Amino acid sequence: MQVEAGPLLQQINFPSDLRTFKATDLEAVCQELRQFIIDIVSVNGGHFAASLGVVELTVALHYALNTPYDQIIFDVGHQAYGHKILTGRREVFHTNRVFGGISGFPKRGESEYDTFGVGHSSTSISAALGMAVASEYKGETDRQHVAIIGDGALTGGMAFEALNHAGIEKSNLLVILNDNCMSIDPNVGAMKEYLTSITTSKSYNKFRDDLIAVLAKISKNGPDAYGWAKKLEQSIKGTLLKNANLFESLNFRYFGPVDGHDVVKLAKTIEDLKRIPGPKLLHVVTVKGKGYALAEKDQTKWHAPGLFDKITGEIKKSTADKPQPPKYQDVFGHTLVELAESNDKIMGVTPAMPSGSSMNIMMKAMPNRAFDVGIAEQHAVTFSAGLSTQGMVPFCNIYSSFMQRGYDQVVHDVALQNLNVVFCLDRAGIVGADGPTHHGAYDIAFMRCIPNMIVSAPMNEEELRNLMYTAQLPDQGPFVIRYPRGNGVMVDWQRPFSSIEIGKGRKLHDGEELAILSFGAIGNEVVKAVQLLNQEGIYPAHYDLRFAKPLDKSLLHEVFATFSKVITVEDGSIMGGVGSAVLEFMVDHGYKAQVIRLGIPDEVVDHGEQSELWKICGYDASSIVSTCKTLATSIKTDTMVS
Repeated sequence: MQVEAGPLLQQINFPSDLRTFKATDLEAVCQELRQFIIDIVSVNGGHFAASLGVVELTVALHYALNTPYDQIIFDVGHQAYGHKILTGRREVFHTNRVFGGISGFPKRGESEYDTFGVGHSSTSISAALGMAVASEYKGETDRQHVAIIGDGALTGGMAFEALNHAGIEKSNLLVILNDNCMSIDPNVGAMKEYLTSITTSKSYNKFRDDLIAVLAKISKNGPDAYGWAKKLEQSIKGTLLKNANLFESLNFRYFGPVDGHDVVKLAKTIEDLKRIPGPKLLHVVTVKGKGYALAEKDQTKWHAPGLFDKITGEIKKSTADKPQPPKYQDVFGHTLVELAESNDKIMGVTPAMPSGSSMNIMMKAMPNRAFDVGIAEQHAVTFSAGLSTQGMVPFCNIYSSFMQRGYDQVVHDVALQNLNVVFCLDRAGIVGADGPTHHGAYDIAFMRCIPNMIVSAPMNEEELRNLMYTAQLPDQGPFVIRYPRGNGVMVDWQRPFSSIEIGKGRKLHDGEELAILSFGAIGNEVVKAVQLLNQEGIYPAHYDLRFAKPLDKSLLHEVFATFSKVITVEDGSIMGGVGSAVLEFMVDHGYKAQVIRLGIPDEVVDHGEQSELWKICGYDASSIVSTCKTLATSIKTDTMVS
């Protein structure tokens, strides 16, 4: 379906075209840009509400700044759709997040306007400051550097580290705080309350209405006048807000809050701020989902709704004529509540992903035992460690890709102290359309090298439940359970719990000639492959390892004593993954076999459907079949030669 842009938007191929318009045309441009996003996302899917909320801000930035010489850095990147459309990608925007198409996030290799690759939160200020310092060093004193960060991203410690550093630099940095009280779920914490106090202070908001224009004029009269104005402003702000302004205390010039949907005023404000030296923060209040009533009303639901009817708002979901397996995340959520009902020591922790991880199920059922700590993976891990020291059993649910951000805490605060923290790593393996910033590729490799750590992966929903049950039993220590994005394979999944022996795998299928060792849910692709191979007279054995650490030594002794051809399959990095662990075992115990490892290769894997990417990486069912046929042929050749 071809989506036509409005008449003004059709004239904008790059921001230089936008800057030929009159300021009075900007509101109409915003209306057309917002409608274009609605039209495309409704039929193609993708992130939705975040980009609608910053349409005016995006237009104002590209209108007031000389991009790409002036540099805009988005935080996370969910909100960058308007930016992409205005910067040469309108005609290909329908390929957003599709295999072979443009990325759903800013990506340096895609456009010179995408100044920094993003996908994880709270990085924009650090990156923008680095760019600003480099520009100052090169003598590019006229160059602007703008970090756009949501109030939810300010819960990430890295953002505060960057603010702290930026406050002592004199570089040309503007931080725009996009305040909408939302990340994916509603924001939590003291920062949210602080920003609310600013935006609801009537006396302060009356004072700030004329402040920016006045300061812009005063700054032209020399440094002495500017210095006096700054002191006066700080004094008044402190009095009206009844407490010191946090950003001012970090040596930032604070402006706002301003209406984030008044595009003309925003553009004028940004233009004025270009003339004020040093680090500055512009507080912009927006509405996530702006311009689409249903998205404004339920911002979490419309963060990434999938396909929908833009007229009725009906979200299109495929209907099946028989019951379907649940999502792994929902199995986690319901199982956690079930376990917590019988074990009062269990608590739930998630860094800002209660709906994405299904921790919201426990938060609703047991609000005093489940915690959303904001976008703060490091804190989530050490907070969980603290709970564990007092006899609690925290289930710390973090997306695999985001777990990297708390790695030091996993090592230092959990593993070295051998604390029973259960890390439930959602979205492990290839995630699909979110692409390389979100693929859970590395957790097997970086977790299995840590002392005291148990690293496990269920092949199906029943195994996930039993691993969760096992992990909360006494004296288990640090325990990783990784599972993929999407649906499982069992309709009848809510079965009675049973414990799993730590480090114990299982044989799923007897065979001859060769053995396949799988780890986790990707083993279901092996099951399909084995069925296809059996039809062609090839009979591989299939083992489900269950644990990458500790390995099932008796199982591996059986495998290498029986088979000279072995294939390992994992939905994780080949470098240092479970296949590497198997090779280490083989060498350590003096076995000789031909081992082929299938998994995520040592390269950045782009975005696309999970099945497409499994195939490209060589470990979908058809690829496993091909690898087995190659090995089976070599076995027959070896037999004939002997």
